Amino acid sequence: MTYSEQIKARYAKALMGNYGLPPVAIREGSGSTVTDVDGNAYLDMIGGIAVSSLGHNHPALVEAVSGQAARLAHTSNLFLHEKEVELAEKLLELWGNPGRVFLCNSGTEANEAALKLAILHGSATGKGKIVATEHGFHGRSLGALSITGKAAIREPFGPFAREVAFVPYGDADALKAAVDDTVAAVFLEPTQGETGVVPAPAGYLKAAREITAASNALLILDEIQSGFGRTGAWFAHHAEGVVPDAVTLAKGLGGGVPIGAVLATEATAALLTPGTHGSTFGGNPIACAASLAVIDTIEREHLFDNVLALGAHLEARLTADPRVTEVRGQALWRGIALTEPVAADAVAHLIGLGVLANAPRPDTIRIAPPLTISRSEIDLFCDQLLAALDAVCPAPGGRP
Repeated sequence: MTYSEQIKARYAKALMGNYGLPPVAIREGSGSTVTDVDGNAYLDMIGGIAVSSLGHNHPALVEAVSGQAARLAHTSNLFLHEKEVELAEKLLELWGNPGRVFLCNSGTEANEAALKLAILHGSATGKGKIVATEHGFHGRSLGALSITGKAAIREPFGPFAREVAFVPYGDADALKAAVDDTVAAVFLEPTQGETGVVPAPAGYLKAAREITAASNALLILDEIQSGFGRTGAWFAHHAEGVVPDAVTLAKGLGGGVPIGAVLATEATAALLTPGTHGSTFGGNPIACAASLAVIDTIEREHLFDNVLALGAHLEARLTADPRVTEVRGQALWRGIALTEPVAADAVAHLIGLGVLANAPRPDTIRIAPPLTISRSEIDLFCDQLLAALDAVCPAPGGRP
């Protein structure tokens, strides 16, 4: 029995079964590569589900985390520290709008805080309904689940206390019809990540802003997965020039260290008064130091230029294959749509070829590699993906 098999057996006995049994037991990482407990190396094309912005063992992140841990690891919310102030100021600068920041530990918690903003706005205006989108994903807690449009994961835990209407994603007319004078807020993702990296149609976010403004409803954009470089920009919604009432962040914000944030306009942020919300670990000094290191490295190394150029290269390579119907998304956050529902088989075969990816849908492979990845590594991924497709879905007459 290999050590990987031993660890998996121990995992199956000690941990709850909500994740099933993960296929790889990772010990360490460097750059875009991780190594399992038996010494096998893998190209990490999923990046901890869009989290490992700088890859693994990046010196800037290591220095920031270890240095901060040596000085101060925790304060609680009873006291403040410099790093949380620096991070909040920097986030508002990158957002480009006057406002305030709430720091927490995850995307789910960020959406819980944003949901409280929606509820408080509704209480102040006599509105009680929330509008969200079909197939949207906002987290696993009961509040976040109530606005998550994936029935398979939401319905086992209902009914929920709040009235939520779900509309087709990307359909501005359906959104307009749903947003009446009973709606307190609309929750949208600029790109739906968990359903296979599905971007909003051009003009959709702008229409959503106009619709919500006309009805005095909040527009809350979930950028948990789309933010911080996944689309080659700090915020995906910047591409449409809209200003939401609030935006939620996490994942790539900490480069692997758990952190979440809500950015809100001054008027919306004012809804949270002392005692209405809190977090013991939110704004943790180590997490804030990590996030500041991520931001500094992205700026200093011009990593958005890297992912935009490599994303175009990857798209050109893969769309030339007849088994790939489209490569959705921007930069290197992509949903690779296949002609056949073999994504899970292809991902399993990729593991044997030394590549880690994800299959969020039967016909879609999702990638979200480190922003630091190289062109040669992207070419390696393309080569191995096509080899995996050769094994599970051979092209008629062979590969072009």
